[in-house]
Amino acid sequence: MGDLKKWVNEKWVDIGAPKKDGKYQTCGRKSSTGSKRKYPKCVPLAKATRMTKGEKASAVKRKRAAGNPGGKPTNVATFTKRKKMSMGGIV
Repeated sequence: MGDLKKWVNEKWVDIGAPKKDGKYQTCGRKSSTGSKRKYPKCVPLAKATRMTKGEKASAVKRKRAAGNPGGKPTNVATFTKRKKMSMGGIV
C-alpha cells in the first residue's frame, strides 16, 4: 500500500509541453476541444529529469501517434524495449 501512496503523491508533468525555462507544465489539460495543448504524455518529474531529449521526443511521438479513440486515455510505454540482435548465419 505504501508504493501506491508514493505513486499518487509524485509530481506528474507533461514532457510534451516543456516551458522555455526548461521546466515542465503540470500534467493534463482542461478539455480536448477547448485546449490548444496537444495530447499530453505524463511522467513523474523525477523520471522526466533523468530522460534524454531523444527519449522524451520518442515517448511523446508514440503517445500522440496512438491517438485517443473512444475518449479514454491511451497508455503508451515511456521507454521502448530494445530488440535483441540475433547471430543468424554464424555457426
